[in-house]
Amino acid sequence: MSTPSVSLPLRGRSTTDRARGARSPSAVLAWARRRPELLALLVLAAVLNLWGLDRNGFANEYYAAGVRSMTESWHAFLYGSFDAAGVMTVDKPPLALWIQAASAKVLGFNSWGLLVPQALMGVASVALVYDLTRRTFGRGAGFAAGLVMATTPVIVAVSRHNNPDALLVLCSVAALWFLVRGLQDGASRWLVLAGVAVGLGFEAKMAAALMVVPGIVAAWMWVAPRGRLAAVRQLLAGGAAMAVVGLAWPVLVWLTPAADRPWVSGTSDNSIWSLILGYNGLGRLFGQDGGPGGGAGGPGGGGPGGGVFGGEPGALRLLNDALGGQGGWMLGFALVAGVAVLVSSRLRRSDARTGWLVAIGGSFLVTAVAFSRAEGIFHPYYVSLLAPFTAALVGAGVGQMVRDRGIAMRILGPLMIAGGIATELVVLGDIDGQFGWLPPVLVVAGVVVSALLAFGVPRKVRAIAVATVLGALLLAPATWAFQTLGHATSGTFPAGGPAGVGMGMGGPGGPGGMRGGPGGPGGMRASGPPPAGAFPGAPPSGVAPSGVPGGTTATPATPSGTVPGTPGTRTGGGGPFGGNAQSLTAAVAHAKTHGGGTVVVASQSGAAGSLISSGADVAAIGGFSGRESQVTVAWLADAVERGQIRYVLADSSGGGMRNDGRVGASDVLAVAAQVGTPVSSVDGLYDLQGLADALRAAA
Repeated sequence: MSTPSVSLPLRGRSTTDRARGARSPSAVLAWARRRPELLALLVLAAVLNLWGLDRNGFANEYYAAGVRSMTESWHAFLYGSFDAAGVMTVDKPPLALWIQAASAKVLGFNSWGLLVPQALMGVASVALVYDLTRRTFGRGAGFAAGLVMATTPVIVAVSRHNNPDALLVLCSVAALWFLVRGLQDGASRWLVLAGVAVGLGFEAKMAAALMVVPGIVAAWMWVAPRGRLAAVRQLLAGGAAMAVVGLAWPVLVWLTPAADRPWVSGTSDNSIWSLILGYNGLGRLFGQDGGPGGGAGGPGGGGPGGGVFGGEPGALRLLNDALGGQGGWMLGFALVAGVAVLVSSRLRRSDARTGWLVAIGGSFLVTAVAFSRAEGIFHPYYVSLLAPFTAALVGAGVGQMVRDRGIAMRILGPLMIAGGIATELVVLGDIDGQFGWLPPVLVVAGVVVSALLAFGVPRKVRAIAVATVLGALLLAPATWAFQTLGHATSGTFPAGGPAGVGMGMGGPGGPGGMRGGPGGPGGMRASGPPPAGAFPGAPPSGVAPSGVPGGTTATPATPSGTVPGTPGTRTGGGGPFGGNAQSLTAAVAHAKTHGGGTVVVASQSGAAGSLISSGADVAAIGGFSGRESQVTVAWLADAVERGQIRYVLADSSGGGMRNDGRVGASDVLAVAAQVGTPVSSVDGLYDLQGLADALRAAA
């Protein structure tokens, strides 16, 4: 097979024509006529990501609370503070929240204000996956890639949610798109732009953004469009751009004196480098306190290979019942497709497919291995980062099957189909009561199409046959993608599919966790609240708090420009790791009537409801659950002396996973309770005003 030619969208038009077309009102219509398949993908992605978006309320209230604080204080905005008082940051860099805060200023602090940017990021990612595949394998391949991307359930879920993953995916795909453009003409600017995109991804979710870097470096060095020496210089320029952009905010935090900025959440030493290398870095791969592979053993605790959220680490992890339904449907097809491109291109530098494969295939392999191996905290929605690489490889495989009728493809084409069917059957095996009719359809379609490919039928027949089997393979994931629109996405753990799909928490009985309670195999699939006591601090009655599947998954949205807090909106603390919501509400009321002052609790998750509903002057000093951050008594004394903190609600000690071995805020709250002046009207509330020296003495 000859090397595919590159088709540029404006090829054959003069510069004057292009300028005139750009100014013409009919330019959009002309573009739609040239790329109807892309227009269809954009419409599909927009419907999936935007339809009924306000059903998700504020989605992850933890980040929504941080956004509200950022809209009220430039200091909180700059440093990514969870609270307007600037006590502690959120546990990620603030770029995704900056975008949401800017949108909330325009659209109001409500569901649409926070989630529309996320949805549009998802649409843009689909467009880029289409185009980076089309440029090398043709429009049909691009359409297949974009279709797989748009209908991947976890992509729909994160695009309708305010976690930073939608931005991470967009930045990672953009980096690869710039790389593919650079491989076409060898210009350094594309590699610099790729570095900028990775840097922006780092500012969204830190080390996760680096998954694409090995593939980019390997592809550029292998192809070396302008020679190997030039390739090294260009890579250094791209690396410099990545470092400048990616480290801009961390360096700002590092250079700011600790007294003038919030404590860095997720750390025990208030260091941004600890957050990068530990909690959001190596700890995710090799285990950390409070997550699998770190901390004490026991249910939900950790222990080596504990497999709390994403199932046990291992070679088949991406297909388990927690992860498979989110993004594992087409993994087998993608793997064999990569092999097919490798065989066809033979990694010739002159073949346009070579650099593409090394970059996209390398990103796929690095991400798949890292996710399969990760022993730290790993949530099922993390596989959203793998989805664009999977989709692009599937598109490339489709392009190869349609355009190449050589002997190699007569063998590899049926193997692609077999791989796709095999992984889909594994995923379907973990979905009880759904798609029972689909396996025979897949097998029959696979056998027929494989036979046609093996006999080398004409190209048009091959195209129809491949489209048919791809459609059959996409029936289940596309159904799950559309089912995501019918229910509110879980507050903390977004998941695609029907309402019963939860956060995939592992538990006794098998990797993946509770299907109907402890002891059941697989992920938390059944709807309804978790068992009482599953989360310390959760209501014992079995009513799941916000952020837990089966509970109140999101705060109701309010009209644009209004302040939440209307009847039916959850107020106070709580959350899956919170303390006593009523006590926090009473503490805030007491502070308002006694001169004001920030009320401190342990869990940021527990404080989120009060921040969202009323903008209460509440902060937290223990991180997300109350266990991730470990401040010092001396630091608390300094904050009290500056007037940054006045009250401590010690009965809101937070939970964290049971038996995880972390101290978090508990020790500091205990000292504050010993030193502080009890407030008789609110159980567990202590006034620390004027007691900074006493705190230091107690330390």
